[in-house]
Amino acid sequence: MNISNSTPSEEPIAALFRVLGQPARIQILLLLAREEACVCHLEAYLGLRQAAISQHLMLLRDAGLVSAAREGRNIYYSLARPDLLGLIEQAALVSGLAAEEVRPLAAPLSPCPCPHCNPESDPNLSCSNLREERA
Repeated sequence: MNISNSTPSEEPIAALFRVLGQPARIQILLLLAREEACVCHLEAYLGLRQAAISQHLMLLRDAGLVSAAREGRNIYYSLARPDLLGLIEQAALVSGLAAEEVRPLAAPLSPCPCPHCNPESDPNLSCSNLREERA
């Protein structure tokens, strides 16, 4: 079987699986399925650097899987395709995992400085400014 002879209808499916092919992106999608989040919120839950999260979000946004909305100086991301959660759960089952095993962390690994988590903070400050302010 020659895999290089794919038809045009298979390319979008392959492209989707390439985008989903990183565990960090799946974790981001699982968190965004639960609630919208800014980069610093994702940092707090995933323990990844801001630059890495931003790159993952850029790919997810370019693929149309995540949408972004500006609120003051912060950008909040949400799941643009809620049906992705079902796909991730099905992939878990095919991989031998129970769907319940594929869930985002219940609590952040570190405190999140974003205005959603800290309503008393100035919503015009960006997450990076808030982080610097608390250091």
